Amino acid sequence: MPDKMDAKKLEFYKKLLLKMKAQIQGDIRSMADESENGDGDKGDVSGHALHMADVATDMYDREFNLALASNDRQFIQRIEDALVRIEKGIFGICLKTGKRIAEARLKAVPYAEYCVEAQEEMDKNRR
Repeated sequence: MPDKMDAKKLEFYKKLLLKMKAQIQGDIRSMADESENGDGDKGDVSGHALHMADVATDMYDREFNLALASNDRQFIQRIEDALVRIEKGIFGICLKTGKRIAEARLKAVPYAEYCVEAQEEMDKNRR
């Protein structure tokens, strides 16, 4: 088992992860507000849309925002998992190999669960 990461680095990653989580949650709230408020004024007074293309565009935008929100929720889960690993003292250790995850990788993807080699192997096996 590799040496544990020092407390200063763990605090740095914890703050980084919390900042990422807050940013994503803000994005989700913005998309939800857009979907709720939408452009409900695109119809005329009788409640009928002015044009079918406007309705289709609105529907596409809502579905697109829902898909983005779903992806964002998956990222939040990965961030929360990384925060749990920090609390357990296993952050920065590959879940597959038990080796230390490179600092450069953690700075780029702070919620990384696997070292580059293990991730590449898993991606290769999925194809």
